[in-house]
Amino acid sequence: MTSIAKPKIVHRGLRRNALGLTIRDYEGGMSTLCAGCGHDSVTAAIVQAFFELDIPPHRVAKMSGIGCSSKTPAYFLGASHGFNAVHGRMPSIATGAGAANRDLYLLGISGDGDSLSIGLGQFAHAVRRNLDMLYVIENNGVYGLTKGQFSASADVGSKAKRGEENRQPPIDPVQMAMALGGTFVARSFSGDKDQLVPLIKAGIRHRGFALLDVLSPCVTFNDHEASTKSYAYTREFRHRVVNADFIPPREEIKAAYDEGEVMPIELHDGSRVLLRKISKDYNPHNRGAAIDYIRSHHRAGEIVTGLLYMDEGDPDMHGLNNTSRTPLNELPFEALCPGADALASLQRRFR
Repeated sequence: MTSIAKPKIVHRGLRRNALGLTIRDYEGGMSTLCAGCGHDSVTAAIVQAFFELDIPPHRVAKMSGIGCSSKTPAYFLGASHGFNAVHGRMPSIATGAGAANRDLYLLGISGDGDSLSIGLGQFAHAVRRNLDMLYVIENNGVYGLTKGQFSASADVGSKAKRGEENRQPPIDPVQMAMALGGTFVARSFSGDKDQLVPLIKAGIRHRGFALLDVLSPCVTFNDHEASTKSYAYTREFRHRVVNADFIPPREEIKAAYDEGEVMPIELHDGSRVLLRKISKDYNPHNRGAAIDYIRSHHRAGEIVTGLLYMDEGDPDMHGLNNTSRTPLNELPFEALCPGADALASLQRRFR
């Protein structure tokens, strides 16, 4: 996770939290993502959430895999622990870190390619084990680092940079997590900070696996068939020798709308998505009703956002496996290595 060092300037008027830290203490390096990328908005929301929760940065372990999204942990919580795993294998590293030290706040940052393609199996097992962590998917429907191929979350009918139309149905991480028994399932939009920050805070405080699927527009590759500003349209009708590696600066996409309302969001290429924020009387504790609600609005072309499902009754991974309350690096040697007799007794159970 390399990045450009960010100069730390602490103004006298900056608010401090209960630990005496300013929001600058929760930042990381300078972002190297495209200007206007939704992932940077998610980074800002994570910084604000941990600052407002008064969590010491050194109590956080941030994990990631491979992809544009997996670069972002370099941009927040610079004083925390971190591990950049191989493609799709972040849940294994997070499981090991959580098993070794349950006092850490585990934060996993992934993308739709990292979690729903090569990492689908690992993602599924992290959900079913109810690993105590916040798992954020920065979902843009494309492989940004490898020039915009469809990811497993690409919608049917969406068009790639070169004009290919996606005909395969997408994998919805929200419905998948609920079907696997997930105990905290939410979805948001990167530009809706008023909704995103509280969901991050709730996911951090949740005991068990908290999934937050964040729709995060890619300013470079979110091209669609109806757009006349897409790279594909430009190549065919305007400049055939356009340099696609030059990305003009774009404005960050933001949204503010009330509960129960539908908001059309226009993306950088002129295409639109419909976001529906759940209403105040929505019940997030009925798994079957939540799945039906999501599917019914999906058929209407709407993407539902908010806290979609939560179950606080199921035990997390530590409760299921009766793990040590003391972090393993703090246990005495005698407890970690009880001797040959204890090993022999354990082996007899499997004979």
